[in-house]
Amino acid sequence: MSNILNANCVLNIFQIPRRQVHYKSLGSYIYLLRIRIFNPSSHHLILRNIISGFLVVSLLLSCFVATSYSVYFSSLNQTLIVTATFTQGKVLKAGEDQITVSWRFNQTYRAGTDSDYKTVKVKLCYAPISQKDRSWRKTEDRLKKDKTCPHKIVARPYTASNKTFTWTVEKDIPSGVYFVRAYALNAHEQEVAYAQTTNVQKDKNLFQIQAITGRHVSLDIASVCFSAFSIVSLAGFFYMEKRKGKSSQ
Repeated sequence: MSNILNANCVLNIFQIPRRQVHYKSLGSYIYLLRIRIFNPSSHHLILRNIISGFLVVSLLLSCFVATSYSVYFSSLNQTLIVTATFTQGKVLKAGEDQITVSWRFNQTYRAGTDSDYKTVKVKLCYAPISQKDRSWRKTEDRLKKDKTCPHKIVARPYTASNKTFTWTVEKDIPSGVYFVRAYALNAHEQEVAYAQTTNVQKDKNLFQIQAITGRHVSLDIASVCFSAFSIVSLAGFFYMEKRKGKSSQ
């Protein structure tokens, strides 16, 4: 608790841990004010000071709430539609194969739903099978902590009409099973809607990517040739030793 004092009034500010208040967007603490007036005869001056102080505190709390505001995936509506096109049944190779993604507004929602959409960000996301026993890929409802979709595919200004982008799987993408998700962002770069190419359980319409192993065809050929040369050399050595043994007899 902290106090703001003058001759006529005491303003107490109490700090309450967030765990005692069921509201998850105000950070670690909630603040309460208590005002005590000691000199009623100077109530006009006191009232003016109270109003000024209240405005200052309100401004500070507004800034605090804005900086601690978090977006939760469970609060988003699926007002977009996104698709991913690639060679079905094929394991996509990092650095070689391509995925064509398309996104648009879901017309089943009423007009104006997307009025605050400013940007669409499309991401490559891990399926649950590729998250198992990997805490660094863990799904969190709070999007700032969520690690499901770490790989950016593309970001574009939002329009309700269909947009398409062809993406070559980047060379640093690890092996795994994936899906595609698109987020709509507002002017404050906060997620306000989404769409994904899989279902809620994230076990349908998945695809597999194979990472670059670091091996090249030329190295494989050289390795085979060297192995063959070694075998021939060893066989020749034993043959020569055998001939020398017969000659000495």
